[in-house]
Amino acid sequence: MKGLSLGRKSISCRHSMLELDGIHLRYGHQLLFDDVSAVIGGHERIGLVGLNGSGKSTLLKLIAGLAEPDTGHLLKANGMSLGYLPQDGIECHGRTLFTEVEHALDDIVSLQRKMDALSARLGELPTEGAEYQEALLMLGDWEHQLEDAEAHKVKSRVECVLLGLGFQMADMGRDTGEFSGGWQMRIALAKLLLREPSLLLMDEPTNHLDIESQRWLEEWLQRYRGTLIVVSHDRAFLDTVCKRTLALKLGRLEDYAGNYSYYEKTSAMLREQQRIAAEKQRREIEKTQTFIDRFRATATKAAQVQSRIKALAKIKRVNVDEEDESAIAFRFPPPPPSGQTVLKLDSVSKSYGTLRVFAGVDLQIERGERLAVVGPNGAGKSTLIRILAGAEAPSSGTRTEGLRVAVAHFAQNQAQELDPSIDVFETVNSIATGEGKTRLRSVLGAFLFRGDDVFKKVSVLSGGERNRLALVRLLLRPFNCLILDEPTNHLDMRSKAVLAEAIRHYEGTFIIVSHDRAFLDPLVTRVLEVRKGRLRSFPGNVSYYLEATQAERLGQATGTGNTVSTVANAPAKAQLPSDPRERRRLVAERNLRMAPLRKKIAEAEATIAKLETAIANWEEQMASPEFFKKGTNTKAAIDSYNDTKAKLETTYALWSRLSEELETA
Repeated sequence: MKGLSLGRKSISCRHSMLELDGIHLRYGHQLLFDDVSAVIGGHERIGLVGLNGSGKSTLLKLIAGLAEPDTGHLLKANGMSLGYLPQDGIECHGRTLFTEVEHALDDIVSLQRKMDALSARLGELPTEGAEYQEALLMLGDWEHQLEDAEAHKVKSRVECVLLGLGFQMADMGRDTGEFSGGWQMRIALAKLLLREPSLLLMDEPTNHLDIESQRWLEEWLQRYRGTLIVVSHDRAFLDTVCKRTLALKLGRLEDYAGNYSYYEKTSAMLREQQRIAAEKQRREIEKTQTFIDRFRATATKAAQVQSRIKALAKIKRVNVDEEDESAIAFRFPPPPPSGQTVLKLDSVSKSYGTLRVFAGVDLQIERGERLAVVGPNGAGKSTLIRILAGAEAPSSGTRTEGLRVAVAHFAQNQAQELDPSIDVFETVNSIATGEGKTRLRSVLGAFLFRGDDVFKKVSVLSGGERNRLALVRLLLRPFNCLILDEPTNHLDMRSKAVLAEAIRHYEGTFIIVSHDRAFLDPLVTRVLEVRKGRLRSFPGNVSYYLEATQAERLGQATGTGNTVSTVANAPAKAQLPSDPRERRRLVAERNLRMAPLRKKIAEAEATIAKLETAIANWEEQMASPEFFKKGTNTKAAIDSYNDTKAKLETTYALWSRLSEELETA
């Protein structure tokens, strides 16, 4: 990735990594940036937010050097490296997954190969010759460089990032051309994370991630040593990762010293202050204008009238930021009554050729339930949704629909069913009824169709616009079972707030596939996990599901078959009973449970001690000039040294994980 190409100057100040200085940019009649300026420091975590179309992606492209402003400058620090992840459009093929991602660390890999080649040559050179001595010096220098770069960790670093982003060990040898668009973006993200540039720009990085991969990315970014600027419509992600928010509004860039929730609260407070100030100013202007109109023709008041006319002309009007459209109260049509059992699956299996997705799944959904469906990408969430909606038949088993159940199903390809020959307004007007028909313009506006956009033909809409229109069209129909597959894709924060508020007041049954925790948490009361051909049910919302599965991995919860046994939320520290005998019994049980964990920690500590002793011995030998005069033996010794360091690093990680498990338990 190239550095910034726009800046005419560079920054030598160590406190500033990047400066935006008076950026102006106009697209046709639209003023996108009006004197935008900002200073970005080192190790900052910045969320870039704003309405769709406000220019967030364009600003990232300006910083990345992929676009130029009409006027203004971008100034970068000397030696700054930059990485940029767009929303889509990245593809690779011709290499295995591991090799493709390993290329992100080409400098380290290349230096290791050069060192191996030079080490092999040492055995062919006369030990007393000048070339041999020069080779020894070069090997020593390269060894220090590789040690600083932790070259012995390259394989484990590549695998760690790929596994964290949802790939499997079986994927490492697959050609990258076999992966779909979403997985291609994960490959690009993996390469970017491994490079660790000093400035990382990311445009909607969670779009193609499941909940577990997103959580892993959040943890990685919290440890990242560089500066991050990220565009996202995922509130939970922004709140977790970012400590500063830049908001694009009407061409201006506003700066808030906090995460998205802080920005939302503060900007609402400022907007209210603006409204009060604007109203006060309006009354003062009205009062002044009344005086002018009343005494304009009175000679004795002429001086006062002229003074007030001049004062009125100098007043700088208070502007109130655009209205918060999340306040639009969209409601679903009242659901028709249904039977108590809405949907039921009995021993359902699903296969595509030799690929088995489910086997023997049992599920019953009752009237009024509010479910989220989660799991890794490719595990079968959309397949389950299609079977529940009746859009796809199971390979075996039965799907039973309850009495008077009316299902509304939003699929990820729903937009393909729209008529391209009619406009946006006609598309929804033809199916709206009751209150929905009287508020069509407001509902369309809530989903980003504003002004003349409602008269655009469907044929000219982008893919994201078609998805939003298909969602609006679906939501205006009467139904009592709502099934949504990734409904928040292509929605900004305000549109998601409108949808969430409508679902919150919906009295029917709903099932939603989404990776947006902030959207799901206030809405759902049960989570279905789809993983490796099985289906498990967790009571509670998505945050509780994540806590329960983490506890399960630590051995504190168990699950078998299609259900999981989990405990209700408990206080952080359990109170021991007052009965001394009961206390002793519980303590004894606890010590018995902890014994295997303590044994593993002790074994890891013993291994660490042995490895550290071995490394110290190697380094003592390498301190002697004679060490590098042994030709092939030198190379073998260096390889053993690096292997020992790699084992030590792995054992340290194991010890750290076990210690955390013990502390948690």
